Amino acid sequence: MGPKKRKVLAARERKAGLCAELQPGLGLEQQPELGAEQQPGLGAEQQPGLGAEQQRRRRQQQQQKEEGESPVCSIYFNTAQMANGRLSSGFFNRPCVTLAKEFLGQVMVRKFADGSEMKGRIVETEAYLGGEDQASHSRGGRQTPRNMAMFMRPGTMYVYQIYGVYFCLNVSSQGDGAAVLLRSLEPLQGLDAMRHLRSKRRKDTGKPLKDHELCNGPSKLCQALDITKTFDRGDLATGTEIWMEPGPENISGADIVSTSRIGVGYAGEWVNKPLRFYIKGNKCVSVVDRKAEKGID
Repeated sequence: MGPKKRKVLAARERKAGLCAELQPGLGLEQQPELGAEQQPGLGAEQQPGLGAEQQRRRRQQQQQKEEGESPVCSIYFNTAQMANGRLSSGFFNRPCVTLAKEFLGQVMVRKFADGSEMKGRIVETEAYLGGEDQASHSRGGRQTPRNMAMFMRPGTMYVYQIYGVYFCLNVSSQGDGAAVLLRSLEPLQGLDAMRHLRSKRRKDTGKPLKDHELCNGPSKLCQALDITKTFDRGDLATGTEIWMEPGPENISGADIVSTSRIGVGYAGEWVNKPLRFYIKGNKCVSVVDRKAEKGID
């Protein structure tokens, strides 16, 4: 790509709030290969459209890679997608399936009034595509007070109750009525507090829950992080009690398993759509699909 085309592309992508190397609507595994002039570690004269700070980060990450260290955060997150170390509104403004995949590996943070925090890495999600999706709460364009958050700006939390007791957390994406269900987390911080909150709801008072059992399901993660209906319609980009931070490493397409969603037997032809995504080999995934895993080996 010549310098003139590159400048135009960079300008368009800056306007869209995305860094030059991340194209809107594409998951990380779908990004085009970088040409030699775009590789991290090259001088400014070889990377038109990149600021000095971005180039410094690239050089630092290239050096870490050469020294065998893991980068602190993905090069795909720049200041347009981050604010104060958290994922900002630009990150959530993606098509539903893309967002569901790119949530994998990101970190959810829950902060309490006493200043304590819980953290968990997202390892499993489900995409619900809106009006056409017969498994979605917004199927047929249905819009009610209950599911209003699904029609709000990307990054809005949609929290609903099941069985009159448990809660599930979804995040709105691009597309009317489209949202991503957060199914499972890998606990990272505050595990004792998570275990205490989970124990309040458990009928079985036997053995303590193992770490990987704390958040391995949509209702379980809401219990463990004390997420209730009060968070419904809240904005993850600006919230003070719950938000997301970039994960410590990139999740490639080869690490993501795509399979059918759980508990949607009523959805006709949508039952078997591969709209559930999880990190292969992660112990905190709620339901493993060995057949789907073989398909990506």
